[in-house]
Amino acid sequence: MEPKRLSAGLSVSAQIMAADLAALKEQGFRSVICNRPDGEGADQPTFQEIADAASAVGLDARYVPVIAGRVSDEDAAAFAIALAELPGPALGYCRTGTRSATLWSLAEAKTQTLPDILAATKAAGYDMAGVVRRIANGGKTPTSQADASYQVVIVGGGAAGIAIAASLLKRKPDLQIAIIDPADVHYYQPGWTMVGGGIFKATDTVKSMASLIPGGVHWIKSAVAAFEPKDNAIILDGCRVVGYERLVVCPGLKLGWHKVEGLVETLGKNGVTSNYRFDLAPYTWQLVNSMTAGRALFTQPPMPIKCAGAPQKALYLSGDAWHRKGVLKNIDIQFMNAGGVLFGVKDYVPALMDYIGKYDATLNFFHTLVAVDGEARKAWFDVALPDTEKTRIEVEFDIMHVTPPQTAPDFIRVSPLADPAGWVDVDQATLRHKTYDNIWSLGDVMNAPNAKTAAAARKQAPVVAANIEADINGKAPVAHYDGYGSCPLTVERGKIVLAEFGYGGKLLPSFPNWLINGTEPSRVAWLLKEKVLPPVYWKAMLRGREWLATPEKVTVKS
Repeated sequence: MEPKRLSAGLSVSAQIMAADLAALKEQGFRSVICNRPDGEGADQPTFQEIADAASAVGLDARYVPVIAGRVSDEDAAAFAIALAELPGPALGYCRTGTRSATLWSLAEAKTQTLPDILAATKAAGYDMAGVVRRIANGGKTPTSQADASYQVVIVGGGAAGIAIAASLLKRKPDLQIAIIDPADVHYYQPGWTMVGGGIFKATDTVKSMASLIPGGVHWIKSAVAAFEPKDNAIILDGCRVVGYERLVVCPGLKLGWHKVEGLVETLGKNGVTSNYRFDLAPYTWQLVNSMTAGRALFTQPPMPIKCAGAPQKALYLSGDAWHRKGVLKNIDIQFMNAGGVLFGVKDYVPALMDYIGKYDATLNFFHTLVAVDGEARKAWFDVALPDTEKTRIEVEFDIMHVTPPQTAPDFIRVSPLADPAGWVDVDQATLRHKTYDNIWSLGDVMNAPNAKTAAAARKQAPVVAANIEADINGKAPVAHYDGYGSCPLTVERGKIVLAEFGYGGKLLPSFPNWLINGTEPSRVAWLLKEKVLPPVYWKAMLRGREWLATPEKVTVKS
């Protein structure tokens, strides 16, 4: 973190940490402005953590969060007010500093000349050329002319995005493809359950984005602001325009930490943790490994969420660790589930219930986490049992594993691509958009009624790739997605219930029953999860090698 000076009153920087505040105070800063929404990255501290550290050293702090790619006039006005009200000099920060520099540029547009603004930002290492059109044109961005155009543009560089790029190149090596994603790193999120169980190291679940983008694919390191599907255009942060012939949308989900009152203030301390954040999964294991008595809460929010089995995986691995240490009898395990069933596919429930019994866990259905007081070690749940009036209860805890509410990203929910619920609206078989026939979607953000897992994306990528190839060749869709998803439920260290199913809960096992019976705990399935699936992810799925993922062909009726 190195502050870049834009003016006498403001410097900007990339993400700061709580430990940086004392040094910033020594450098002469009197306030900090956070322009990065909490929960944007898996490894970022919350604003409350920064604000507490700032207060401890005598700095003021202001929260002016701006969604990546959506710097509005209102955001710029709020930033200007913050600059005017806070003691200076101030430090604005976001993921890289670009949003803060953009906000300053827009806020200063009325009092400084355009050349002066561009000179100041350039000297600080930020290229504001893309904002020129917005300033000059009153915030209006023309979409008739694109700054760059590609045959296929992919929004999102996660598991789905890189897999579809690799699968497309496998079929058409000369295809002009661009991936749009602002992240520097790529996470193997299915591994975080194992990190929280003391099995994997967190460092084994992360690689640089640059090392994974397929050769020949152009990486646009930016965030999407908006879609203009009628003009086959995407508006990026800074108002640059990217044109496309065909578009694939797969940016993943947004984790709603702020939707639980008090949660962001206590994450990572006071016994509150989550395997849904890279930097907190090791804290889960720290808490579990040190606990010898008390109450442990495991929460699950309303659906949909990515990897619906993850909340109870944390419970099982924790219960197993306490069982092995001989302290399980002293621990009260409570599973607080907003839904009404333990698992959505009934065939797997008997085996899971055996482990609920083994760990003497109490199942609390229709319990939704709404508030947390970490220092007091108390949580509040809305209880909405069928045919009864909703009530709110208080529950004390010693440790709590939280699964946050989850939604589609804001730029998806407000776009023309979304259905009324905010998800990309696709045909569930071909994964093609229902309105725009040159747009496809896969992964967690689309509205097909399947489980949101990396295994689902592994199956979806070849389907979308085959159908885009057919479309390029002037043919109808040739591949069909059957709703396949997989959830390796880690019921104990060394055994997994390998749930594999498709639309309607139909069982879709990948292996013969004599090798892995998915409805029973299996050591072979554990070896698959621990030893086989990580290299399959890194070296097969993300490289276009479609192991056990051959797309189902569309049957044409005569």
